[in-house]
Amino acid sequence: MTKTRTPLTVAASELKKLFRRIGYTTTGINNVLGPDFTAAMHAGQPAAVRFHLDSLPESDLNLALRAFVLRDEVRVDKLAGLLGESLKMLVDASLVEISGDFAQVLIDIRPHLIAGRQQWVFSDADASMTQHVPGPDHVLGVGAASLSLLQATPTSPTGSVLDLGTGSGIQVLGQAGAAKEIIATDVHPRALDFAEATLVDSDIPTELLEGSWFEPVQGRHFDRIIANPPFVVGPPEIGHVYRDSGMDLDGATALVVKEACAHLNPGGTAHLLGAWVHSADQSWQQRVAQWLPDSGYVAWIIQRDAVSPAQYVGTWLSDESLDLRSPEAAARTNAWLKHFDQAHVNGVGFGFIAIQRLDEDDADKNSDILAESMPQYFEDPLGPEIEEYFTRTAWLREQTRSSILSARYKVRPGVAREEISLADAEEGMGFSPVTLRLTRTDGPRWSHDVDNHVAAIVAGLNPDGLPLEEILEMYAMAQGIEGESLHNGAIAALVDLIRHGLVLPADLLDS
Repeated sequence: MTKTRTPLTVAASELKKLFRRIGYTTTGINNVLGPDFTAAMHAGQPAAVRFHLDSLPESDLNLALRAFVLRDEVRVDKLAGLLGESLKMLVDASLVEISGDFAQVLIDIRPHLIAGRQQWVFSDADASMTQHVPGPDHVLGVGAASLSLLQATPTSPTGSVLDLGTGSGIQVLGQAGAAKEIIATDVHPRALDFAEATLVDSDIPTELLEGSWFEPVQGRHFDRIIANPPFVVGPPEIGHVYRDSGMDLDGATALVVKEACAHLNPGGTAHLLGAWVHSADQSWQQRVAQWLPDSGYVAWIIQRDAVSPAQYVGTWLSDESLDLRSPEAAARTNAWLKHFDQAHVNGVGFGFIAIQRLDEDDADKNSDILAESMPQYFEDPLGPEIEEYFTRTAWLREQTRSSILSARYKVRPGVAREEISLADAEEGMGFSPVTLRLTRTDGPRWSHDVDNHVAAIVAGLNPDGLPLEEILEMYAMAQGIEGESLHNGAIAALVDLIRHGLVLPADLLDS
């Protein structure tokens, strides 16, 4: 038998067989709880879930939900009847606590459907279902950040994948069936213990390595790098391994960006979560862009949100389950905000960083870096959009003014034309036009304000029709507009629309 890190891995293998048999799966839980109480479970409302289970007959699935989701104390004899020999392994590993006739599971084992496969994620218990403060060596389960990174990471076939700071192994599960080999690293041995349990019997070729940052893979290069680093922006201290890097302010995100670039194969990509400082001294876009090499890379930095220092500190102290009214929270708040004030921090932004290393032939080309905000709501996974973004920018990189004019284009299916009018205050009646807008109804739902000229030109695009230059000439003649100025404005607008995928070059339609 292959050597395992802890008895938990052996128990996990048996538990997964049991879970399949009794229906402790995403579908099984949804069926027994129904949509309302499933939503209550995900919202961290244990009393509501317990109320519903109390109304149901006893069953193995009912007991599993009480033990592994609610982490209620359950009778030892009943838990032993359910788990068999696995119970002793969990007790020996200090993952189940027995007191008299009752037992309590001290970890989380949650079913998740990831990359189309039923998986179970093993992690430390969070505070969503029971009152406790996560300790310094806490290992996270599946949270909002890890789910967003799953959605933002491509799952197309690739060679080698590095999951930096794997935690309980969630991102590895997202690459199931995509990678030929996966290296998962973590500085925290306990995290690797949980990751091994999560990955056992998953048929995902994974090597687990212990070490800080990129040290375990020094000298190695990868086709895809995934990282959800401990990117909390604050003083250079480590209070919780899963979120604090020990680096000042946004130093952790800067380090991961720089090192990821150095560990990519030509053509490889990195997909990271990160956070960055806002200050009056420098725009956040400039700050993040300076972490990337001057040549040989494409980067798309997407800021999903930005908050004030006070809101940021309050959010993370609440994440620790601290009462913000307590003396401890007050002292921590004062120290954290003082540190921000001394560093001239007036906000903190966070979001996604996608990086592509160019092929060797393009290594000397200036890096193409776009840093922008994406505050709009969207539901579609971002991973496919990021891959398409790299394809679109590769096409733009090869173009000249002449080739853009001679090319043909297609408006992306689902793009909407919006005409916004407001009540006419001067006339006291009717409406007057304010904005003309083109908006994607898929993907990240980008929206571009355009003038009537650009809107009309875009409406005339046809991949089987005239090239752009002829469309512009015909439009200029019909409108009595000087051709050169129309060309310049149309090309600039079209490049922006191509970057965001509202307009697609005909050359890319079959790729």
